[in-house]
Amino acid sequence: MADRQALLAAFDELLQPERFKDYGPNGLQVEGRREVRRIVSGVTASLALIEAAIEADADVLFVHHGLFWRGQDGRVTGWMKQRLARLLAHDINLFAYHLPLDAHAELGNNAQLGVRLGWRADARFGEQDLGFIGAPEAGTAFAGARELAAHIEQRLGRAVVAVDGGGGEISRIAWCTGGAQGYFEAAIAAGAQAFVTGEISEPQAHYARECAVAFIACGHHASERYGAPAVAAHVAARLDLEHVFIDIPNPA
Repeated sequence: MADRQALLAAFDELLQPERFKDYGPNGLQVEGRREVRRIVSGVTASLALIEAAIEADADVLFVHHGLFWRGQDGRVTGWMKQRLARLLAHDINLFAYHLPLDAHAELGNNAQLGVRLGWRADARFGEQDLGFIGAPEAGTAFAGARELAAHIEQRLGRAVVAVDGGGGEISRIAWCTGGAQGYFEAAIAAGAQAFVTGEISEPQAHYARECAVAFIACGHHASERYGAPAVAAHVAARLDLEHVFIDIPNPA
């Protein structure tokens, strides 16, 4: 067992949310029981994940995408009422960390995606240094965008959207998980031969072709499945708590 405040202190010490200008509050978003023993981690605090956490007898739900975002309607109706009602009825603490979870150098979404894809970051780029850039750990290069896309599909188990910039061999790769398509120009400026993120918007296809830099969108959810369980497992081990990761399938 551990005290809720000790758990909050451990998450904050690890992720340092005060360093980031974010889109919503980081840390404890919904207060539950004070004494905790089991953490369930997941990507998004959806009703499906909340129900799964209840079924798993969780005291804590730790996620990347919480309930509260800057500029949203503040009324507790509809889906917000449903989610909050289930958390409060079962006295479950909701912890959410957005950009701090993306950025952590070893356990964050970007770092863990790099581990999954076999890439080693040696520099950062973009706003708040959220983007990672580096090379394949094996020291080899991909023959082109098609081979790189196939590698990502194999490692993540899902189809990707790939735009071949026509630049040929790829040995310098930049990546930033989630909806980071706006980082593409910064990745190009940082010297990337390919950029990997979760989503693509209309302009990025043109930039890829005009700048000869490949763009690959591998799915917002698919790119961010790895940080939350890595952080939650680390903190759970430190505080002698139980941890379970539950992945709610999402095609996005």
